[in-house]
Amino acid sequence: MGTSTAFVIHPDVRTMPLPRSADAMLAEAVQLVGAIGLDVVHAESVAFYKPRANTFLGSGYVDRIAELAEEADHPLIVVNAGLSPVQQRNLETGTGCKVIDRTALILEIFGARAQTHAGRLQVELAAMTFQRSRLVRSWTHLERQRGGGGFLGGPGERQIELDRRMLMDRVVRIKRELKDVERTRHLQRGNRSRGEVPTVALIGYTNAGKSTLFNRLTGAGVLSKDMLFATLDPTMRAVTLPSGRRIVLADTVGFISQLPTELVEAFKSTLEEVVQADLLLHVHDAASPLVAEEAEDVRAVLVDLGIDEEQQDERLLSVMNKSDLLEGQDPAREALGNLFDEGCFTSALDGDGIDTLLAAIDRRLGKDRRTENLVLGPADGAARAWLHEHGEVIASRMGEAGDEMLEVAMDAADWARFGARWPALAG
Repeated sequence: MGTSTAFVIHPDVRTMPLPRSADAMLAEAVQLVGAIGLDVVHAESVAFYKPRANTFLGSGYVDRIAELAEEADHPLIVVNAGLSPVQQRNLETGTGCKVIDRTALILEIFGARAQTHAGRLQVELAAMTFQRSRLVRSWTHLERQRGGGGFLGGPGERQIELDRRMLMDRVVRIKRELKDVERTRHLQRGNRSRGEVPTVALIGYTNAGKSTLFNRLTGAGVLSKDMLFATLDPTMRAVTLPSGRRIVLADTVGFISQLPTELVEAFKSTLEEVVQADLLLHVHDAASPLVAEEAEDVRAVLVDLGIDEEQQDERLLSVMNKSDLLEGQDPAREALGNLFDEGCFTSALDGDGIDTLLAAIDRRLGKDRRTENLVLGPADGAARAWLHEHGEVIASRMGEAGDEMLEVAMDAADWARFGARWPALAG
């Protein structure tokens, strides 16, 4: 960013009301700035009636910020709203400092966090899409030769046109590479489907503790910090549930209010794991005072991904994480229980509630499970092994003739597959 300090300004616009308070939005913006290692030396919320077309903020306020910025040795100025290219340029001119808006800030964080090749491609695609509308330079001294003859021809290709063409070329190349990534992930999902292994995806507002919970459930070493967007790239691990059922658990990028549309589009290949998952664990920060608002933001992003409200109700299981911070707060627990029906209280940090959560996942995935009694002979070894692998053998008893009587619980789809392979045994 070229500086180690930052001003954070949250515009509280009466004609553009937000579901959160101005103080809450300002605090989140300060956290976002801290996530890229900048020291916030000034943060404030400014209230006004409607945005100004030229600078978004009022001219008098811009002059005051310019004076403060001069004293602070020209820090980065972060405006916690969406700015047009003209507004951004005018603010930079008026303050003498680099100015970025909320979208650019989140893109900066994603750029710093992306570790895998696919993640870096997705961030670059989002940044290119965002930058394409902000090429406001038109330097006449960089015009190419004039077109046509005499005075009839207009100027040749300007620098801005060159930049736009180069950006478009790069966007096309990135999309081509991301198609290969998407094809690979599609093949991997196909292999899991053929192996009849359900996928469970962790979703939630950023910093709700998803990666810590993922580590607790899988024993993985995914980076988990008390920081917004600590991890971006999806991670997948196998988990065995109490019934013996194996699942693939996916840790995904955290969501946030006013998530830039460029990021939603660019990360669709990553978020495809969410769209295709059999069950979505919606992880909430139980101690957050804005837990209801954060839940609505997550649901809004899911709608953007094509998962409507009805599908969400069928596929979501709420997890109230960080419940250790609610010790002695019974009314808060009761309120959360009423807000998120059938939710589980967990503490990924100390392991409380993890067994209850695993059992709840087992129940949701096995809601169409039924129990059957079978008789297998000594020659039915393959069928016996298949039942042990795909179902839960509740009881087993050997008969005098060497037959084995089994009581087996299994999903309806697995019973259908068993019947297709061993119709005589399925009866």
